[in-house]
Amino acid sequence: MNIALFRESREGETRVALTPDAVKSLVGDGWTVLVQRGAGQAAHFTDEAYQAVGASVVDDPSGDVNLRVNPPTLEEAARVAEGSLHLSFLSPLLNLAVVKVLVERRVTIASFDLLPRISRAQYMDALSSQATVSGYRAALAGATYFDRFLPLLTTAAGTIRPAKVLVMGVGVAGLQAIATAKRLGAKVRAYDVRSAAKEEAESAGATFVKLGVTADAAGGYARELTEEERTAQQAALLGEVAAADIVITTAAVPGRRSPILVTTAMVEAMGEGSLVIDMAADGGGNCELTRVGEVVEHQGVRVVGLKNPPSEMGASASFMFANNVLKLLGLFGAKGQLAPDWNDEVVVGVTVARDGKVTHAPTAEALGVAHEAIAPEVKENA
Repeated sequence: MNIALFRESREGETRVALTPDAVKSLVGDGWTVLVQRGAGQAAHFTDEAYQAVGASVVDDPSGDVNLRVNPPTLEEAARVAEGSLHLSFLSPLLNLAVVKVLVERRVTIASFDLLPRISRAQYMDALSSQATVSGYRAALAGATYFDRFLPLLTTAAGTIRPAKVLVMGVGVAGLQAIATAKRLGAKVRAYDVRSAAKEEAESAGATFVKLGVTADAAGGYARELTEEERTAQQAALLGEVAAADIVITTAAVPGRRSPILVTTAMVEAMGEGSLVIDMAADGGGNCELTRVGEVVEHQGVRVVGLKNPPSEMGASASFMFANNVLKLLGLFGAKGQLAPDWNDEVVVGVTVARDGKVTHAPTAEALGVAHEAIAPEVKENA
């Protein structure tokens, strides 16, 4: 069967869903891989590199399996082969028109942002791998835009105090931002609504901020704050934000708008020359003043809305994403053949639709169509 690797059409995107090394593994497993011309160019993977490992470079690939990083456009979705498998960061609730086109073409749709958060799925968790890149880039953006040193410096011209960095959100991205800012010499504090995040933040080198507002949920995750809790949280955060030189926000929610963590009042309480680095700008931003891809100055404070931060490191981000693709694709087929295990909770969890039926309940509700849950397949004993 054919695997089609596409050139990303999102403006400014540098990533590609498969690296040449990943293609080599798939070819060795019996797949035929068709690479769209120039697919890896922005990540410094040439067409010749793909050809050298057994892929065919074509202008308009079509496969039994179609791989992308981002969702296809409506025009691209209309060209996806009927009955094939599509795998990407689709975010179905944000791309309902694309989902509708793919469903009409009876495409099996799998989306990385729906991957179950279980231990066995960590190796294929592209959300986490790309969040690692985003957290790293957010800390570097803070160092780049800040017009003072980050580390403590003792010089003949005097002593320079270390910058004070506050990281809001201690998930994968937040931990990487903490570690990077710490390595750059900043004095780092961190906040999260999950009490379990305290140990994680401290292990990365930050001082954990306790505000008295927690939102622990099952499995170590956070639940949504009530309106009263959100008001109390923002009141308690005001002093912490005001005392920071650089605030890095990392609270991105897959498929939903990013929560507001930094209000305009908080920005106005910050010192002249301070920064807010909003890693979640693509989802609307964690700061009320954020504009994606722009630097907004407000009363002497700059708010930097990072646009698609993983694309700033196309090579490394693609390497990590491609490894996630290999692991997840292995559950949908092997030896050059599609054979999804519909008894596997990971396969079921990432699947949005198959055979013209929407299997993801929230997407079905949003589209106004019937939800067709995937029933376990009964296998006969040998």
